[in-house]
Amino acid sequence: SMTIPDFQSIMLPLMQFADDEKEHSSKESIEYLANYFNLTDEERKEPLPSGKQPLFSNRISWAKFHLNKAGLLASPRRSIFKITARGMEVLAQEPAMLNMKVLKQFPEYLEFIGSANNHEKAALIEDDPISQDTPEEIVEYGYQKIRQALAQDILAKVKSFSPSFFEQLVVELLVKMGYGGSIKEAGRAIGKTNDEGIDGIIKEDRLGLDAIYIQAKRWNDTVGRPEIQRFVGALAGQGAKKGIFITTSKFSEQAKDYTPRNETKIVLIDGEELAQYMIDFNLGVSIVSEYQIKKIDSDYFGDE
Repeated sequence: SMTIPDFQSIMLPLMQFADDEKEHSSKESIEYLANYFNLTDEERKEPLPSGKQPLFSNRISWAKFHLNKAGLLASPRRSIFKITARGMEVLAQEPAMLNMKVLKQFPEYLEFIGSANNHEKAALIEDDPISQDTPEEIVEYGYQKIRQALAQDILAKVKSFSPSFFEQLVVELLVKMGYGGSIKEAGRAIGKTNDEGIDGIIKEDRLGLDAIYIQAKRWNDTVGRPEIQRFVGALAGQGAKKGIFITTSKFSEQAKDYTPRNETKIVLIDGEELAQYMIDFNLGVSIVSEYQIKKIDSDYFGDE
């Protein structure tokens, strides 16, 4: 099987699918093109990073959008499309390919990309390798890159601060995640225990139904299985059932595979996950800008 085609490579087969001059649904086109490109089930379903929609159907809808702007496809109703007379003419010339460059022969398309008043922009669109990607991909993959870089920065910062700062940070994070009641109560939890392998205790919820024991290691070395076993031993000594082991470094495979024999539940959070949680729960980060991606509300417009 091949990789998922970019939206411009979808244009020609999509037009060929429509050349029977009948009305077709989005669903039919996805089915037809997935078979045409020999996509596996996984490839058909592969989501954009946000998980909100499949990559492939997103690319098909952008191919349709561009063909529509060039007057080669019409959309009589929502989610329905049909080839136009111009579309039939284009196919009659048996083009080897269709892409944004080819579509620029049509004045409506030129107007759409705004090249009439902005030649620089038109040139960019033509040669820009990123225009292989749909706008959603550019936004979502861009967001992922920004987030990865931020996570690395956060981790470097956390490692540069003192162990006690780190313990405090862990408590704040757990409170933001909904554990431990108030910061004041949770704050009492840390540093009070002198037990081997326990840095603090936090309530599971506001009612304090269960205690969660915390081990917070601001380390650079990999945390191995012996550390986890020691922690489990310390929990057993307290008659405790739940523990969170948080480190700024990584866990060895053996540490990850270790499951305590009794009912003790242990959650391991490494530096990478810690940074991701801090981003998700807005700890140590502030929002610079927010973008909301919106779509047509079909309830509002209905189908006339």
